[in-house]
Amino acid sequence: MDHVEQASWGTLLLTTTGQRSGQKRNVIIGYLEDGPNLVAIAMNGWDEGHPAWWLNLAANPDATVRLAHGEPQRVHAREATGEERAQLWKRWLDTDPELTAHASTRTTVTPVVVLER
Repeated sequence: MDHVEQASWGTLLLTTTGQRSGQKRNVIIGYLEDGPNLVAIAMNGWDEGHPAWWLNLAANPDATVRLAHGEPQRVHAREATGEERAQLWKRWLDTDPELTAHASTRTTVTPVVVLER
C-alpha cells in the first residue's frame, strides 16, 4: 500500500501593503505547507475577480505571515505556474475535493500563490 503524506494546513494572518494606499492590510487566509513554503489559493469567494490581498501581493510581493501561536515571518509571494501549479492545485484538491467544482463557476483563473519564507 502506498503511503500518502498528509499535508499540513491551517489559517494564517497575512499582512500585505495596499497596492494603491501603501497602508498595511491584514487578512486571514488558508494555507498548505510545501516544504519551507506556504501555499494559498487566491479566490474571491466564489465571485469573479481576484481578492484584494492577491492584488496587493502582485503589486508588492514582500509581506508578513503569522501562523497560529507563531512569530511574524517575512515572505515573498509568487504565482505558481505550469507543472508546479498543477501539483499544488492537486494538493488543495486532496484537502477540498469540491474546489474544482467551485472554481469552475468563475471565469477568473484562480492563482496558486507560493509564499516563500
